[in-house]
Amino acid sequence: SVVGKREVWQFGSVCNPSHTMHRVLVKAGRAALAPATRRTFINPAYDLAKKVMPKISNTEAAALSSGTISWEQDLFAGDLKLKKLVSTYDVKLTAEEQSFLDNETEVLCEMLDQHQIEEDQNLPPEVWKYIRENGFFGMVMPKKWGGLGFSGHGHACVIEKLGGRSPTAATTVAVPNSLGPGELLNHYGTPEQQEFYLPRLAAGIDIPCFGLTGPASGSDAASMRDAGVVVEENGVLGMRVTFSKRYITLAPVATVIGLAFKLSDPNKLLTVGQEGITVALLPTEPNPTVPQGIPGLRTGPRHNPLGVGFMNGTVQGEDVFIPMSAVIGGEARCGFGWNMLMECLGEGRGISLPAGGVAASRLCALAVGGYARVRKQFKVPIAEMEGVQEKLANIGAITFQVAAAQAMFNAVLANGEKPPVLSAIMKQQCTEKGRQSINEAMDIVGGAGISKGPANFVATAYVATPIAITVEGANALTRSLIIFGQGLTRAHPHLRSLIEAIQHGDDMPTFNKELTNTIKHAFTNLGRSVGRGLAVQVRPKGSDVAGYYEAQLSRFAANFAFCSDVGLTLGGGLKTSEYISGRYADVLSNLYMGYAALWYYQSHKHVKDLDKVLDLAMYDVCHNIQEALFGIQANFPVPLLGPIMKAATFPRGREYHAAPDKLRKQVSELITTPTEVRALLTENVFVSKNPNDRVNQISRAVSMAVEADKIMSACRKAKRQPTTEEQAKIDAAEELREQIIQVDAFPTLANQEHNHQGMTPTWTVQRAAAEKVAQ
Repeated sequence: SVVGKREVWQFGSVCNPSHTMHRVLVKAGRAALAPATRRTFINPAYDLAKKVMPKISNTEAAALSSGTISWEQDLFAGDLKLKKLVSTYDVKLTAEEQSFLDNETEVLCEMLDQHQIEEDQNLPPEVWKYIRENGFFGMVMPKKWGGLGFSGHGHACVIEKLGGRSPTAATTVAVPNSLGPGELLNHYGTPEQQEFYLPRLAAGIDIPCFGLTGPASGSDAASMRDAGVVVEENGVLGMRVTFSKRYITLAPVATVIGLAFKLSDPNKLLTVGQEGITVALLPTEPNPTVPQGIPGLRTGPRHNPLGVGFMNGTVQGEDVFIPMSAVIGGEARCGFGWNMLMECLGEGRGISLPAGGVAASRLCALAVGGYARVRKQFKVPIAEMEGVQEKLANIGAITFQVAAAQAMFNAVLANGEKPPVLSAIMKQQCTEKGRQSINEAMDIVGGAGISKGPANFVATAYVATPIAITVEGANALTRSLIIFGQGLTRAHPHLRSLIEAIQHGDDMPTFNKELTNTIKHAFTNLGRSVGRGLAVQVRPKGSDVAGYYEAQLSRFAANFAFCSDVGLTLGGGLKTSEYISGRYADVLSNLYMGYAALWYYQSHKHVKDLDKVLDLAMYDVCHNIQEALFGIQANFPVPLLGPIMKAATFPRGREYHAAPDKLRKQVSELITTPTEVRALLTENVFVSKNPNDRVNQISRAVSMAVEADKIMSACRKAKRQPTTEEQAKIDAAEELREQIIQVDAFPTLANQEHNHQGMTPTWTVQRAAAEKVAQ
């Protein structure tokens, strides 16, 4: 019989196979566990668990205890509802934040010439002055200390707008607001430290930096070799510290340096506090908190991060005396530095670096999308060529994804949450996707992208992207070690309690309870995986694109939760199974990106044709999740468990494929013509008022080129000449098009004459031939 789509969906709702299968498997699991609830598990099982379950070190415990858990816990539970996200989270700029974005930030962007900045390898003096005097270094500082008191969303939007204009300026502004010592001082500083430093930092009088990374400690920051010993000299309690930090942004110009080091107290001089990682604040000049200054502190030698031009260098000292008054929070905070760092700096990782990825993607959508419409080859805009459309569609989908992810994370922060796992996902995903966008952009603009100069609007983003990929935890390690490793321990409903029961000693009753709960949890998600997998088979996409993909993500959430439970069989081995952990991280990250996209769409679905961009973005998300799960199942090291996971999640094999060409063509057209989608995806991109600025020219040229091409097409079809008014529009578009396709050329580069004396040959053909014969 013929069944309409509505009837099919009603069958899926009323007689939903997911409900039936879920109930059957959960009842089976409970029946199997019924005897276990009436007795404790046998000792060998407990002893085995003690051997295989991961040990939690002090530094790991600090990381796991910092911040909060957000809605990722629902993903590990296997049951996240989009309705919950929509009703819980919202974000928007305050009037003050919007004003700052529209005024001070616009003025700063207009002052920036990235080409000249890279030539000079520094911001010009007037830019430094404007940044410092207008509160850019104190955006997130509370108003009570003279800061602007901006939210995470306001902070992100400012960095995003600056990033599209100048990665150098964006980095310079980002560090004091995310990686500087201001946040640590605000939370942990002594009253004297707060009253002296915070107003100065907010006013831009002091320039801060933070020294964490060293030669032996990159992503593994806790393994730092920088060490200090508690001493008492001339009646002053302090520390003798030797340190060598590198890659420290703003260090060459910083006036106050946050420094992390390992502190020991062999002579038991501490009356409060303890040994361990400690954070001190070192001024480059004496001040009331450190009257004698820090003799022996050295800053200044610069690194050159890919020629982008921001300040980055070293912080060093040998056997330097640091008084106890320099420790952030005073003596009582000795040994608590790692906890402080994990609590305060994780949030910034989810704001500043992701904002750079969003900025790069939005810039690509605006300028590269526009360039593709203006630039012609073979007498047609390159935006009409399918090879280019494929790349433009990727830029459109990625820009939507990262914009949604950023808004979602900022909304989570606005809700009072500080989730380090989501912060790690944001950093890894947005910087990686920003790199994908800029790579596609470089392929599209071709020679205009590789010829550096004032007219090049993509080269700096292309060059700077690896910096964002590397800093604050290299993406490779963030993916393979942090996202799933921390996420599983923090957000799984039973694992943390299970581990603690083992580490506390012979706590058999708690162990028995939590192991029982864990196995019940696995059976529950096994039922959900099978049931929802069946339900989506009868769920048509139709016109409800968002509803269709919510059903897919609900299935994937159950798949992820079940496979995560199976992953617990690896115990502590999961820490070193980075191939497996990385794929779990891919699933978790794409679930975040997918739900963020659906959440973002709910508040922007009035934008015409945005459903097409959502569709393309979700094709990517679903395919990524499927491939990551298949990778886990094909490579799972415990025999038989891989096939069991596959049977529960994808019994029919692969079901999700790449998006169709027709959809890619539609999305590429949406970002290369004046549409509501193009306006949404390119909002908050700075466009100079200078008519000679290349992004300004492209922004103006898009509508002109589209109109001119329509006129010429109509004239060809009607076999007539353009009217005087039409010809004027064609000429104006062609004049602007001609300006846009030009690239920079210079009489000399690096002030070196290329046709110098050494280029004149001092030999003849005959001489060269004779010398060859002689040889």
